Amino acid sequence: MGTRAFTIQNPLPQIFQPKKLGQRDVLTFPAGIKPLKGSTAFSPGKSPSISVIIPAHNEEYYLGKTLEALHRQTCKAFEVVVIANGCSDHTAEIARGRCDQLIVLSQKSLGVARNLGARIAKGRLLIFLDADTLLDPRSLETILAEFPDSNAAGTVRGVPDVSNVKYRLMYGMKNVVHRTSIHHGSSGVILCWKRHFMQTGGFDEGLEVRENSELIRRLKRFGKYKYLHNVRATTSMRRYDQRGFRRMIWLWLKLWIQSLFGDLHERKYETVR
Repeated sequence: MGTRAFTIQNPLPQIFQPKKLGQRDVLTFPAGIKPLKGSTAFSPGKSPSISVIIPAHNEEYYLGKTLEALHRQTCKAFEVVVIANGCSDHTAEIARGRCDQLIVLSQKSLGVARNLGARIAKGRLLIFLDADTLLDPRSLETILAEFPDSNAAGTVRGVPDVSNVKYRLMYGMKNVVHRTSIHHGSSGVILCWKRHFMQTGGFDEGLEVRENSELIRRLKRFGKYKYLHNVRATTSMRRYDQRGFRRMIWLWLKLWIQSLFGDLHERKYETVR
């Protein structure tokens, strides 16, 4: 697979401004983006239905497995965009040649990385995928069949990567909450249409916690939120293992309460690798 690659050295301006629905998206690269030597551009005649966008910060251990799972997909009408965000390991090298577009940048917020990936994406349907999350082989095929234009945002069924009873119970409850629309959240995967994403202005680049839910809230003005039970995403439990299961549950509960009554822009998210 040829990889179209860019490196960013200068600080990025805010990428998106709200647009009218249907307005043509024009790709303009911020100053400082240069093609990497030896890269091969994504085939100009190819028009993927889906763009899978993977932000990755020091994910050399997980990213290869995530990309392998994508290469096993029964649906082939998709591209993979990887954003190597401030990496000090071999993440970029692992992605090179195994994705269609690669962005290498100095460390920015997760929102900046995701927005940049969406900006260069060629697909109509965007799938934001965590770098440590594996999709089953029929996932993209099922998403195309079960996520019509009437839906504006969605997620899939989350599954922990270990056979631990407490993790399975936690994800079982999380899936029920998403399926019943008690909370419109995500489980390592966010689905949306690019035209809707562009008009909302994308991810809030100043928000480090609950940024997924905040984006989904804005996307819902274009249509429904949908939970796809038939699509399974297996996600690493490393964060819970390293920080402690009870501590993580308590943290998410506090953030949910704070989001109802306050502003989370000052809250920082602790990176776990």
